Amino acid sequence: MAKNVSLASVDQKLAMAKRCSHEGVVAGAKAAVVASVATAIPTLACGKMSPWARANLNPTAKALIVSTAAGMAYFIVADKTVLATARQNSFNRAKAQQLNH
Repeated sequence: MAKNVSLASVDQKLAMAKRCSHEGVVAGAKAAVVASVATAIPTLACGKMSPWARANLNPTAKALIVSTAAGMAYFIVADKTVLATARQNSFNRAKAQQLNH
């Protein structure tokens, strides 16, 4: 009987981990889209208006600027979301254990 309970507990923890990571991926993807747009507009505008940028930034450099901002936004937001969701689940689990005992 104890083995079944521990398997159920492991399955529940695995389901929570999958939900936490999925929420992190979704939030990270949204942040990456916003960061891409917010970075692409001034980068491309600067490339058209500034003589220095026109001379020194080729299309690869402009793409690198935009993709770096998007990647950083994705990983930062995904990490913070996963940690916040895990912390909330931990508090909820601790509260449920206190009520059961």
